[in-house]
This record gives sequence, C-alpha cells and structure tokens, in this order.
Amino acid sequence: MSHILVVEDEAIIRTALRRLLERNQYQVSEAGAVHEAQAQFNLDDFDLIISDLRLPGEPGTELIRKASNTPVLIMTSYASLRSAVDSMKLGAVDYIAKPFDHEEMLGTVARILQQRDERKARQAQPQATEPTPETDKPADKDMPIIGSCPPMQTLFKRIRKVAPTDSTVLIQGESGTGKELVARALHEQSRRASAPMISVNCAAIPETLIESELFGHEKGAFTGATAGRTGLVEAADGGTLFLDEIGELPLEAQARLLRVLQEGEIRRVGSVQSNKVDVRLVAATHRNLKAMARQGLFREDLFYRLNVIELRLPPLRERGDDVMLIAEALLARAARNMQTGPLHFTPEAAEAIRHYTWPGNVRELENAVERAAIMCDDSDISTELLGIEPDLDYERTSQATSALETMRNSEPSVSQEPTEDLSLEDYFQHFVLEHQEHMTETELAQKLGISRKCLWERRQRLGIPRKKASQS
Repeated sequence: MSHILVVEDEAIIRTALRRLLERNQYQVSEAGAVHEAQAQFNLDDFDLIISDLRLPGEPGTELIRKASNTPVLIMTSYASLRSAVDSMKLGAVDYIAKPFDHEEMLGTVARILQQRDERKARQAQPQATEPTPETDKPADKDMPIIGSCPPMQTLFKRIRKVAPTDSTVLIQGESGTGKELVARALHEQSRRASAPMISVNCAAIPETLIESELFGHEKGAFTGATAGRTGLVEAADGGTLFLDEIGELPLEAQARLLRVLQEGEIRRVGSVQSNKVDVRLVAATHRNLKAMARQGLFREDLFYRLNVIELRLPPLRERGDDVMLIAEALLARAARNMQTGPLHFTPEAAEAIRHYTWPGNVRELENAVERAAIMCDDSDISTELLGIEPDLDYERTSQATSALETMRNSEPSVSQEPTEDLSLEDYFQHFVLEHQEHMTETELAQKLGISRKCLWERRQRLGIPRKKASQS
C-alpha cells in the first residue's frame, strides 16, 4: 500500500483529502506545516508528498529540497498559476489547482505513483547487452507501454528514433489509446528529460481562457486580470509541451501557436513585447486534422507544421493478443494497489476480453478491470464482473466496411471531389458531412449499412457533430 504524506494547514481540507485517499486504499499521514512534517517523519519514507503551496513558515516547495527522493505534488489556488509554474521549475513532479475535483486528484496521484514504480523497476533491472524475447515481447523495456503486435513494435522503434530530436510530433489515435503515454515516452527519452513536461488538454479549458492559460497575460489585459500570469508554454521552456486534443484549439489560439513553432517566441495576452521560448511540441488528437483543414476548422499552415513526424496509435481492437497482455498487467496492478492477493481471469472472461471490440480502448479496459477487482469476492474475475457484452454491432461494422468500399468505388460524390485517395474513415466523414443536411440519422445508417448506434460511435470517434436538421 502506497504511503502518502499530506501537508496542509487548513484542517478541513487536510481531513477531507486524507479520507478521500484512504477510501482508495492509500495509507496517509498528515502535517500542518513543513517544519511539523520534518519533525514528525522521515520524508524519504513516503511514496508521495502532497503539499499546499502556501503554508505557515516555509512554503510547500521547501519539501522538494528536503525530500529529495520523494515526488512532491503541489496544490495551489487557481489564481496563483505563476507560483505553480515556479514550483515545477524547482522540481515538483506536478501541480493541481484548488479546489480540485476528486477524480482529478486520484488520477494524478495514481499516475505519479505508477511512474515512480516504473522508474524503480527500470533501475532495478540488470543491464543486458542483448534483449531476450521474454523481456522484450510483453512491453518495450524503455517505456511503460505494453505491446507486442507488429504495429506497436513499429511504434516503439519510431519513438526511439524520434525522441532524441527536437522535431514536432503529431500523435494520432482514438480516445483512450494511450497518446499521453507516447508523449511521455518521447520526453523521457529526449535530451530534455531533466526539464519539465507540461501537459495540456485543450478540450478541458474554456475557450475564453485558453489563450491566457497557454500564453499568459499581463495585468489588466481583460476583466479579472488583476495580476500578470506566466502561461503554460513558458512553463515548458527548455522541456516538452504536450497539447492533447489539439483539434479543439480555437483558431485565434492556433495563430499564436503557429508563431511559437515558426519564431520560437510568445506574446502574452495584452503585451506588446515577445519573449523567446525553447519548447519541443508534441500534439495529439483523435480528429482528422487534414479534413478539418479542408473545411476551414483548422489552420492548414499549422497542420503542416504539426505533422512533421506522425505517430499513429492503433485502436485496441486491432492489437490482437495485446489486449490480454494489457488486461493482465492492469489486473496485477489493481491487486497490488488493493492488496487482495493474486487475481485471475476465468477462461470465459479472457475469451470475452479478446472478442469485445473495446470502443473506449485501453481506458475502457482499465475501468472494467478496476471495477471487477473491487467487486470480486474471490480470486476469479468473471465476465459478469467485467460488465462487458459481445458487441452486437461487430458484424454490422464489418459489413459497413464492405459497404463503404463499394460506395466509394461506385457512387459519385455530389460535390464531384475525387475520392480515390480517401481512406474508409475519410470517406465515411466525407459522406456524412455531405448528406446529413437532407438525411436523417436512420437514413444515413441504412445507406452506410450500419446501425444508428454504430453511426453515433463513429461520429464520436471522428469528431463529427450532428446537425440539427439531422436530429428530426
């Protein structure tokens, strides 16, 4: 069981955080200040320290220096982002804004502890001159990504080749496939590994705040800007900036980002001066940016700047036996975290895992395994505990692929655009966007040879919004 120290001077917040962590199988100790924590505990005995930034006496960042072998997660109010950025530069493993969401806190803690365990495991492994099939097959030994199928092995080779460079990388893949893991592997194997990696989910920040968050702002730049703020791009200076879901970035922010890539400089909102920055940009999306650029929804010049190196993550349903390797690893981790003893999938459950199509990819698999581990009464994980059923649309999806092939080769486009070079997903998107104004969802699904559910899932995966006219 991981042991966490919470350092927070407000007793209500400290107690609430302790209870949250204890409910999720963590051992927790408390302190109200840095000197109190140092007097009562050996700081290097903990797996993680969570500390408020502002404490009586010394600030929480002092724990970074005093606990050199323990990662420190800094909590800070939303208004003091600049101080949080300074914390990252001092060596904090990450920061989280208060008031925080429970799921966000638990997700951040789990990720930090997992990374700590993986680093320890790599350090403990003897250095072999030649990798053996047994050690190299389940997962690439240089990164916490599991995969033995040919597409994943190709991806690992490309990561090793691309990581040492400063080239911009665009990671393509469906939601839940592990794009942030790939970005982190690129960072950790680069010459920037000792500098911060700043991760930003562009879809999670309100459009009115995205430019301020990324590029910072000057005091008085807009209503509520009572002080200047350093942006996240500046926070990544010398390191890596990971922009997840970059397809959600507004056009105005895209123009500013283009300047970062072209000139290596930023200008804060409300400022007339530019500042030089040295960042390596890694972007990720589940959207078809090329198609968005054709529709005027994404800057074409930015797309080509981003698409210097493209890494494509295959969906879980296309990774063969990897699904069981990942499921077994996730189950072992869940058993370790909950101290349940060894857990095993029943043969029926293993068969269900192999044949389910996992539309939510690795994230859905992780949630199913964690839920099953919590609910099981013995060491066997059954199909019922996983809560998955055979995908009724699986055969329909296969039929739809054939239907799309036929339609692409035989049916002329209304706009008469050439379609010979379009992939099936490109053609699906092209067909839906062109016909949804005058066809209902049912008619679209029938024409494509799929169910309404399958049509909805493909819309979600490709980021195609439904038009009001098509909802009637």
